[in-house]
Amino acid sequence: MTVYTCKDSFEGILTGVYDAWMSRKGHSNVRLETAGQYSTMELFCDYIDVIPDEEKVEKVIRSVRTRISEAAYEAIYKASLSRNGEKADHIYRFLIRGFQKGAGITQSLQLPEVFQIFDMCRNLDNEAHLETEFLRFIQMDEDMLVSRIGPKNDVLVLIAPHFADRMPAENWIIYDEKRKKAALHQAGRPWFLMDLDSREWEEKLHKATEDDEYRELWKALRRSITIKERWNPVCQRTHMPLRYRAYMPEFDHGLKDQR
Repeated sequence: MTVYTCKDSFEGILTGVYDAWMSRKGHSNVRLETAGQYSTMELFCDYIDVIPDEEKVEKVIRSVRTRISEAAYEAIYKASLSRNGEKADHIYRFLIRGFQKGAGITQSLQLPEVFQIFDMCRNLDNEAHLETEFLRFIQMDEDMLVSRIGPKNDVLVLIAPHFADRMPAENWIIYDEKRKKAALHQAGRPWFLMDLDSREWEEKLHKATEDDEYRELWKALRRSITIKERWNPVCQRTHMPLRYRAYMPEFDHGLKDQR
């Protein structure tokens, strides 16, 4: 068995797909993994590190779009954002089936290779929807709105377009503190992604969160609309999981480590 170890990114995974396919070793004799997926190596396996290559990525994308469908391309892109540790190999197996069946592959949910991709995409869509609902902005500077999130999946690229459409005249940042990156939007311009792995940035953001005057207003609103006789914490956790509350000013940040 030959294992291709890819960078945990869309480009890294598609480069791995290209290298595994072009190796001509047979699909049953190769496997894709994302870097850091397993802490120990398996016996009797050859490990090959995959270096992202833009030309190879473009070839795979072009083949998927022309020989399978645009829907298949969108599905594998979204699946690459999943936290599923086996996503690289799932994408590879999906594409093997896709090149065999063509455009109808995305409707063939009875196939395990297709259902695995569908399940990851559904999980991503659900989390992106909840993040959009529960995301809160605070005012860091006079003209800058900032929000922190900590999603399980890499949904930042899925939720940023929503706020770019709803808040085109505002300067805002949505910071994913787990992946140390942010979506930045300048008023009247398109949004873009940027790595923000900086302790100084983290400290400034946390200080702004603690000092924000709207935090107390959110708490006051929550208290004012609460009906004591209808308090149901179990139902509340169902509709608003604890892991989101660490990033919502109307709740105490002491809930941050709860799941």
